[in-house]
Amino acid sequence: MSDAVNDPAAEQPHRRRKRYRGTHPRSFGEKYKELNPAKYAADVAHVISRGDTPAGTHRPICLREVLDILVPRPGEAAVDATLGYGGHAREILKLILPGGILYGFDVDSVELRRTEARLREEGFGPESFVAVHSNFASLRQILSNADRPCVDLILADLGVSSMQIDNPERGFAFKNDGPLDMRMDQGKGETVAQLLVRLTEAQIAAILAENADEPDAPLIAHALAKKGRGMATTRELVRAIRNSLSGRGLGDKDVAKAVRRSFQALRIAVNGELPSLEAFLADLPHCLKSGGRAVVLTFHPGEDDRVVRAFEKGRLEGFYSRIQEGEIRPGSEEQYSNPRSKSVRLRWAVRA
Repeated sequence: MSDAVNDPAAEQPHRRRKRYRGTHPRSFGEKYKELNPAKYAADVAHVISRGDTPAGTHRPICLREVLDILVPRPGEAAVDATLGYGGHAREILKLILPGGILYGFDVDSVELRRTEARLREEGFGPESFVAVHSNFASLRQILSNADRPCVDLILADLGVSSMQIDNPERGFAFKNDGPLDMRMDQGKGETVAQLLVRLTEAQIAAILAENADEPDAPLIAHALAKKGRGMATTRELVRAIRNSLSGRGLGDKDVAKAVRRSFQALRIAVNGELPSLEAFLADLPHCLKSGGRAVVLTFHPGEDDRVVRAFEKGRLEGFYSRIQEGEIRPGSEEQYSNPRSKSVRLRWAVRA
């Protein structure tokens, strides 16, 4: 019997790729070359060269700075507390081998599976890379359960990944319509749509103000509380925010900033990001060996202020021997080539 008969794929009729509208792909699903970087490496390189992030991927931010501060060495134990696409983890793994091990935490089960598969294909087996489906707030407990209560280096790249932002089905972005979800772990918890139904107008206003410093929080909250029970998509949320500001005489850029801030605030709330960060920062020094290094990348003042306070408190209490004075920002070249890095601040601490 021939191989063609035994091969199930040989029995499948050839199907042409679905054509996109116009001369260039626009929607997430149509960007088939960007979504298959292994096959279309040259096309992906072209996307990166013009300062864009290929759809479905994430470019590690401040990679050189992170490696220079963490100084990964062969045989060391590391934690990437926010694994994402695995860009930082891949480079750390290269430097801690042979003999090292990296624990990659990610609350997003969908992206965790994809990143684990990529790293396994690159030769990082279970003896060197352990995928952990968990929020980093559980760092101390999980390391203890693994009989490795302390590690040599810990990285946390906060915020939301490009893979989540780009995929309209996740509901994180306002540029494309999608379900009003925004959960990083789609297997549990309430969506933003459900959150808006449950919260009062005052609670929504507090979230907008506290999580994004939104100056028009009361106006937007009034509109969202009124429309909340009927909203199911990101487009409806954008429309409600824009309509709430229609009488303020704001320009298009200011309205767009209000939409961006509102999405950020609701995402932070639905994922419990700030309480999780506070739990992580409280446990961080207890998870580092003497001389261990920690780096945290923050994306907005709510995150950054908490990291600064926690590191300073740890230094005063004798947990940290050194902490970052001031701030480290991505260089101008990186900000140009990767615009999503523009708001990043890098903070570091060394265990006493």
